[in-house]
Amino acid sequence: MATTPNLARIPAGDFLMGAADAEEDERPVHRVYVSEFFIGRFPVTDDDYAQFVRDTGHPSPGVRDLPLIARGREAMFEETAAPYRWEGDRPPPGHGSHPVVLITYEDAAAYCAWLSEVLQRHARLPTEAEWEKAARCGADGHRFPWGSQIDASHANFLGDPAVKHQRGTRPTGTYPPNAYGLYDMIGNVWEWVADWYAPDYYGRGEARDPRGPAAGTMRIVRGGSWVNADTSMLRCAYRHKVPPDTYAYSMGFRIVCEA
Repeated sequence: MATTPNLARIPAGDFLMGAADAEEDERPVHRVYVSEFFIGRFPVTDDDYAQFVRDTGHPSPGVRDLPLIARGREAMFEETAAPYRWEGDRPPPGHGSHPVVLITYEDAAAYCAWLSEVLQRHARLPTEAEWEKAARCGADGHRFPWGSQIDASHANFLGDPAVKHQRGTRPTGTYPPNAYGLYDMIGNVWEWVADWYAPDYYGRGEARDPRGPAAGTMRIVRGGSWVNADTSMLRCAYRHKVPPDTYAYSMGFRIVCEA
């Protein structure tokens, strides 16, 4: 039986989505209305995911067919992923409270489907608009949930690429929450969202509860991770597009339940 997820209520309302001074696919900045929803205060952890694996027999996180993003650096990918491999249905020792990683979009969707059945309440991935509204926590114009400057005391990211092998995921809740009471919206692990990616979607999407394009060739993760030294990728507005087969030691997810 799944533990009831710890959810925060995100009130209905509008916010300014995107950024005018950054990547082209973050423009135009546009006002979006998002209906009330409830989102996990924490990313899904290894302990959370273990209940799903044991209940369903779903394959546990590990290195399988390497994703396109690992092409040309296969050995490095496998070496960095090694501490996050599971043994059967058991997470790596000491990682129970860390966000689960080595998760594909399909894995995340399967977890949500299982959780929906267990809770008898619809659980799913957040839309891009829901994720960004939750990350910004009502503060239009801020680059990060806490303000306009990066702050290493607020998120797990890679300040110095030379120490990558000494770093990794950290337990959820290590850093302070944002104003909505959400932890790790920035840093620790990239988070899958529900939408397909389209570079021009902001100029043609719906103004109310946008769900993204009907189809596409790339998926989206948000929020940056422990491997990111480029802090521009940690901004609330940053859209990271990846091939659909992607998984990595820096990618996880959190859930949304509708009001």
